[in-house]
Amino acid sequence: MLKKHLIIGLVLILSACGQAEPLGTDQHGVLIPEALVADQWLVINYWAIWCAPCRKEVPELNALHHQLHEQGVRVLGVNYDQLQGEELLADSQQLGIEFPVLSIDPAARFKLPATHGLPATYIVDRQGVLVSQLRGEQTKRAIVEALREAGWSAP
Repeated sequence: MLKKHLIIGLVLILSACGQAEPLGTDQHGVLIPEALVADQWLVINYWAIWCAPCRKEVPELNALHHQLHEQGVRVLGVNYDQLQGEELLADSQQLGIEFPVLSIDPAARFKLPATHGLPATYIVDRQGVLVSQLRGEQTKRAIVEALREAGWSAP
């Protein structure tokens, strides 16, 4: 109960300071601050360990994460099964995921539609607006093309 009150207090303090609410923690338990995604294009990928196409696209997403993070694009993962803690970490490590996997589903925050099939990838622009939905296994090239079609350009 005390932990819940501390989290609520932190959110209220950040809100009072003009800071938006953090996105929760990643698979390592590290807090994802709003500053990490503010004014960034987001590639939000829903995955599960049992999804064969998800397994195949992880290297593509890892490459995108490493190549575009300096160019205003952040790759974020969301576990479809809503795993938490050690289970989330174990599954993300088993798949070799190198980008942050959110412990809290950001669908409501970014007004993402319900995800009924995997993999599913959503592109959110710098203003936090959903601009593209990609269904099925994706390549780095396809995601970059979708980003460009949505208005992103490399600096």
